[in-house]
Amino acid sequence: MKIALGADHRGYRAKEFVKELLTKRGIEVVDFGTDSKESCDYPDHGGAAAEAVSNGSVNFAINICGSGNGMCIVSNKYRGVRAGLAMNPGMAEMTRRHNNANVLCISADQTPQDEIEPIVNAFLDADFDGGRHERRVNKIPETC
Repeated sequence: MKIALGADHRGYRAKEFVKELLTKRGIEVVDFGTDSKESCDYPDHGGAAAEAVSNGSVNFAINICGSGNGMCIVSNKYRGVRAGLAMNPGMAEMTRRHNNANVLCISADQTPQDEIEPIVNAFLDADFDGGRHERRVNKIPETC
């Protein structure tokens, strides 16, 4: 499995933490930055990670910014990307199981570091349920 990471300056520390978690799980990480806490624009890094999902060079992406919303918005602009914001493990699991999300977005400002690992694990350990959920996901147009 290969996962892209993207973060702005507010998500930098959380991204580095997630990178360490993924590496410990034996997952290959493609880091699209940022590489510091210096101010930057979330579409640059989150967009690059979402593009990697869109073009199939990675299986999933995890994008992190202050609220998580900016990363979710930019990620969903890419063809074939279904990004979901998760504030807890239950949300992370359900966005995979019911929405077949392939990008997890996390709020660095609203998510304590000790809650990040359970959120990431819930997302990665869940599978898409298919069935009625597949019918619903298939109704989402790919317009980008």
